[in-house]
Amino acid sequence: MSLGIFWFLPTGGDGRYLGRSATARPVSNAYLKQIATTAEHLGYDGLLIPTGSGNLDPFITAATLANVTSKIKLLVALRTSATGGPTVFARQTATLDEALNGRLILNVVPGAWPEELAADGIFWNHDERYEAADEFLTVWRRLLSGEKVTYKGKYYHVENAQNLFPPVQRPHPPLYFGGSSDAAHDLTAKHIDAYLSWGEPPHLVAEKIADVKKRAAALGRTVRFGIRLQIIVRETEEEAWAAAEKLISHLDDDLIAAAQANQNSSDSIGQRRITSLHKGDKSKLEISPNLWAGIGLIRGGAGTALVGDPKTVAARLQEYVDLGADTFVLSGYPHLEEAVRFAELVFPLLPDKKPFTVENDVVTGGAFDTRLLSSNKHVKAS
Repeated sequence: MSLGIFWFLPTGGDGRYLGRSATARPVSNAYLKQIATTAEHLGYDGLLIPTGSGNLDPFITAATLANVTSKIKLLVALRTSATGGPTVFARQTATLDEALNGRLILNVVPGAWPEELAADGIFWNHDERYEAADEFLTVWRRLLSGEKVTYKGKYYHVENAQNLFPPVQRPHPPLYFGGSSDAAHDLTAKHIDAYLSWGEPPHLVAEKIADVKKRAAALGRTVRFGIRLQIIVRETEEEAWAAAEKLISHLDDDLIAAAQANQNSSDSIGQRRITSLHKGDKSKLEISPNLWAGIGLIRGGAGTALVGDPKTVAARLQEYVDLGADTFVLSGYPHLEEAVRFAELVFPLLPDKKPFTVENDVVTGGAFDTRLLSSNKHVKAS
């Protein structure tokens, strides 16, 4: 089976270590373009562009990549709790899909941190956000299908709304989404094309996939599945685990405690599930064979990583494929070098992925241009 392998665009910053580090890389459009063109050259199928107050705007970031990429798909966060509303986002979606010549995918994000949402003027609780997301996607999908829409719901009210410029992809670009609550699974069953689970142990992912399948079938729909994971791969197991420990070597107890308190403030069921697997304990981070939760000590969201040599990592990915996953959205620190490393070491072991060798013309003047790395100023990581 052909797999979709996506990489991550770090629009909130990047570096070799988590936490405070003098070698952190500032976020810049030049660096993001470098990662995007490198990922396309390597043969990745897509790029995830996240959202949040600590990130650059995903739609604008994606637009800047339209003219420097030609094949790779862009999985752009669509925040349904944003203040623009479905009619504005319908126009933005159609415009961006045209600029990308049909390479746009949207990652639906209802929002998870009340403090962040409040700063944007949104004061809905968890269930209200999902109710609003349902209304948002109902209007958004109808608009992009060419309908003139009058709709009056609890959260959105539009009259004679119409999207005059259709997207390249009909009826609309695919919708991806990840969430672990009952409300999230209901939203998936009704609206979503591909469900992404964070990297939980396979037996827990299997339970979520079975539940989503059941709910979608009740509505006469089918849903595809994928996994969102961090990756730490090296030529040997020993090197990989040493790299994992090095990644969190700058974390101290105060940083971890502050990060865990912030994560606990989220009402995201998925975040609670991930946090419960390690409980902030540095001695209990391998939560399943080769599945390591060290990144989750400080990073919210996708905080688990597969750690190992190429054959081990490929075998662990296959366990998720056996559950029904056909897409993996991966990341690693720093994202430029780790995109190359994963392609070199693991692509040869995956279906329909060709081995990649970095040629001299690429290293010095093409997608993987090390001169840009040396020009990045050092800043303190947030």
